[in-house]
Amino acid sequence: MGVCAINKPLVSSIAILLLFCYAALAADVVPTDIMQPGTQLNEVKFLESPDKCDNCHGGYNETVEPAFNWRGTMMANAGRDPIFWATLAVAEQDFNGAGDLCIRCHSPGGWLAGHSTPTDGSGLTAWDSDGVECDFCHKVTNPDNSDPILIGVQNDPFLANDLGDLDADPNNITGYYGTGMYVMWNNPDKLGPYSDATSKHRFIQSRFHRSVDFCGTCHDVSNPAVGDLAHNSGALDPTGVVASGEPGSPVEGKAAFNNFPYEYGIVERTQSEYKAGLLSQTPVSDYDSLPEVLQAGAVKAAYDSAFASGTEGNYADGTVRYFSCQSCHEPPVEGYGANKPRTQLRADLPYHDFTGGNYWVPDAIQYLDGIGQLRLGGGLTRTQNQAIDAGQLRAGKQLENAAVLEVNGNTLKVINTAGHKLITGYPEGRRMWVNVKWYNESNGIVREDGKYGPVQLEIDLDGDGVNDTVNTILNLKDKNTKIYESHPAMTQEWANQLMAQPFNVPGDLPLSYDRFTGEPDYTLGELAAQPEGTTYKTFHFVLNNAMEMDNRIPPYGMSYDEAKLRNALPVPEDQYGNPGSEGVYNYWDEITLNPPDGAVRAEIQLLYQPTSWEYVLFLYKANSGSNPFLAEEGNKLLDAWLNNDMAKPYVMASTTWPASALPPASELVVGDLVTLEVDIKGNPAGQSSTFAPKDTVGIGFRIGDSTGSQISGATVFLSVLDSEGKEVASLQGLTDENGEAVFKWKTSNKQGAGAYTVDVTDVVMDGYVYNAEERDELDKVKFNIQ
Repeated sequence: MGVCAINKPLVSSIAILLLFCYAALAADVVPTDIMQPGTQLNEVKFLESPDKCDNCHGGYNETVEPAFNWRGTMMANAGRDPIFWATLAVAEQDFNGAGDLCIRCHSPGGWLAGHSTPTDGSGLTAWDSDGVECDFCHKVTNPDNSDPILIGVQNDPFLANDLGDLDADPNNITGYYGTGMYVMWNNPDKLGPYSDATSKHRFIQSRFHRSVDFCGTCHDVSNPAVGDLAHNSGALDPTGVVASGEPGSPVEGKAAFNNFPYEYGIVERTQSEYKAGLLSQTPVSDYDSLPEVLQAGAVKAAYDSAFASGTEGNYADGTVRYFSCQSCHEPPVEGYGANKPRTQLRADLPYHDFTGGNYWVPDAIQYLDGIGQLRLGGGLTRTQNQAIDAGQLRAGKQLENAAVLEVNGNTLKVINTAGHKLITGYPEGRRMWVNVKWYNESNGIVREDGKYGPVQLEIDLDGDGVNDTVNTILNLKDKNTKIYESHPAMTQEWANQLMAQPFNVPGDLPLSYDRFTGEPDYTLGELAAQPEGTTYKTFHFVLNNAMEMDNRIPPYGMSYDEAKLRNALPVPEDQYGNPGSEGVYNYWDEITLNPPDGAVRAEIQLLYQPTSWEYVLFLYKANSGSNPFLAEEGNKLLDAWLNNDMAKPYVMASTTWPASALPPASELVVGDLVTLEVDIKGNPAGQSSTFAPKDTVGIGFRIGDSTGSQISGATVFLSVLDSEGKEVASLQGLTDENGEAVFKWKTSNKQGAGAYTVDVTDVVMDGYVYNAEERDELDKVKFNIQ
């Protein structure tokens, strides 16, 4: 029997005492309701620091080397992520011990070393700050034990597969892929896809590292507590889910130990969305068989990378390459995997890109590091900062590859060219929407749908005695604005469970806050008093047991039946073609445009924001401060958000209405390009060409045409170059109604003293032309950091 069986009576009784003292301090013993199968604490050793890996796998070619590119990803910085810490703080308040669930994915090395207790993260050390690190990934084994050589550590009752099921076939075991139920190799060998590596360390080929289920280990996330205790097991359809329903009961009866991870406790379903779609079954070599509109974006990028390796789209050893997680987020490149003399030059070296769409949190991490406020992993090196900057640029490219827009008459078609829902990932605070600017014959804006900009609050955020403004979508309920997101929620039945024994959660627990006043606008008690079947959207992720709405666009060929099995259906399920059983969903959305009177053309943009004001407000207000270690995490996140462009939306795609609409042909001109001081509130404070490290550099300009008219809604792209001409930052944004804009770039200690140049690399406005080559020397401005 495993570790838990030895101490089962003690663990269960302590768990009951800890769980239901609302707002208590962190748990020193992980509750059985949070425990999950897989390798357990202190069962493996041999995990080495990424710094040791750098000795061979870094420092030789930043364009392809594994070390540099990994260091720029959110995987490498998962333990530094301020959203992780702010969310952990609220989760610990809501369900004492829940932090263990968060830590096992954001710091697997720390978790395996036994540092997840206390469950507020205070046991983590500097050695645990590198998130999803090299040695972790290169020691994960397939939990189904299908490789007779690579059998990882999993002891009864913590088996991460269905071998323990009464009807299981011992010759056909299915692994549990999700929620960090990893099964680890407990030997010094590094595991990877090659059989012919030349290395100074021991290695074994692992076919699992090319499997899409490998990524599912962390990218399907379920809540084991809700899965076991809530009346509906946190599922769209709880039929067949095995759960104890008893807080603190032995793990053998828990939902996490008797069901596949996708069957209960919905949090995130990226892997399930992909598995339910047809791209998961499509070899890259069959690219030409895909619908023509799908031969673009992320699919085309994966195809181009695979065919560039000269192996007809497959791996160099002949293994069939599918449109997989690895094909998009770890595409093949030509290069050396290490800096040693006998290292092979490979045509299919896995590029350790690993970026998704999170272009903003890297800014927050660097900002908090610069002011000494990172909870974990502070003191970023120059190389780490450079890698993070490079990773941000790659994240932007991932977003640009995820969607295509088409206009036909008054119908806008938003096409998902990714392998999962558009958008995907951890759902809270993320949203994508359509912004439409309608113009009249005089080129004036008649109406703007999905407008994003400043709103006046009744909150003084910075303590200066003046209520502040923040940027957000101005009208979240505008009938002409299409917002794509999911709404995790609580049910009325679960609210009543939580308020009763033994949970005793107070009825005045705020479930949401007014986005203008910051005051609680709905409570747990109010939900409990509603009719049975009522749900309410909330950001209390560890307590959520329902999905109130999910209108994110399905991937190509997503099967209704497979998505239903995996709790990955749209909500309501009759969207996107309403396919029903045995059918497949549309991988596009069609929006009927509503032109206002007088509109002759429109500029349409698909915008994405990873961290909304409403989510930041919740994490700021919901932190009660009852845990001293985590009391300031909501404040830190708010500070980082306010001082880093408030997670300014990213333009994923753009088009025009009508499809052929063009304003008068004219050349775009950049004028009044200057660098500006920026005050503590983020406002321009006068022209300057000299700055100190950590200053924010304002970059002001206006865009006009050759006739002298000012052009609003133009998308402007800027690069900041160091004295050697190397890009250190890439900025983009839109001009306002006066054709003006001010971009802000937050410097840090990583920027050395010297001369820097702001270069306008492109200006985009349908029907207009920007001649970058002719204006190369005109549209630049220099400044110094001293």
